[in-house]
Amino acid sequence: MNQVTALKYGAVAAVCIAVVMGLYLIKESEATSYLTDDATACINCHVMESYYATWQHSSHAQRAACVDCHLPVDNYIDKYASKSRDGFNHTVAFTLNTYGKRMMITDDGARRVQENCIRCHASFSKTLIGNVDRYHAWDTEALGTRKCWDCHRSVPHGRIRSINGTPDNLGTRWNH
Repeated sequence: MNQVTALKYGAVAAVCIAVVMGLYLIKESEATSYLTDDATACINCHVMESYYATWQHSSHAQRAACVDCHLPVDNYIDKYASKSRDGFNHTVAFTLNTYGKRMMITDDGARRVQENCIRCHASFSKTLIGNVDRYHAWDTEALGTRKCWDCHRSVPHGRIRSINGTPDNLGTRWNH
């Protein structure tokens, strides 16, 4: 076997190994689950279990999945761009162990959640609309940088939000 043939076989072997390793990584990381709107995809990483558990025991669990609050709903390009960006940031944080016991939402994530709160609840009922006019004047500077969850603190993730301090967090990953 000459040197050129050996290099060709070596290159084919390297590509095959890379493809097999890539497929294995996709399978083990459950990467395809992130293409869905299924809330259980959010608990592929154990650090998200407390957030899933608290949401699961909230009134929002019956009406809204994680993506309904945390991702743009206006178009698929924005939705999957945000999902990709968040997924990359989560992967880096989890891989490098740079997150604390309490996850913090990014400014972009907070903006998306705020917009979705307003979108879902803006025309909920006459009472709410009346309260929006009196207490939730979104177009004024009276609220400053306040967000819906400044007052509605326990919605939808409960009062305690940390990896090891959440009630009802009994191995949710294995119970779905």
